[in-house]
Amino acid sequence: MKKFVSYFEIPVANFSRAVKFYELVFNLTLEVRSYGESRKMAFFPKVNGKYEGAISKSPACVPLNNGVFISFQVDNIDLIIERIKENGGIIVHPKQKIEEEGFGYSSLFIDTEGNRIGLSSD
Repeated sequence: MKKFVSYFEIPVANFSRAVKFYELVFNLTLEVRSYGESRKMAFFPKVNGKYEGAISKSPACVPLNNGVFISFQVDNIDLIIERIKENGGIIVHPKQKIEEEGFGYSSLFIDTEGNRIGLSSD
């Protein structure tokens, strides 16, 4: 089966704050682009030549913590949790072992914009 999720966007209220948060938490550089006066996007690094996701600010994108849920796969969940706390995010569920054998660990946080985001690691 092909990868099921092809692309995601995380809505943000404060674009600069959100770009800084995600760059610091995941130790990466987002590619920032503007589309007219009212739409800004910051893309996560490409995978196999394609963008898989971005943060987005526009009148149609409103952050919320009870909508669609995404999770980021990370190598060191403890390190990412510390970066989240250091950069203004809130850990909602601390690191926990996933009961299903071989699924590793998970955690849940609220980013600086109020979005609920997950983490998972082996």
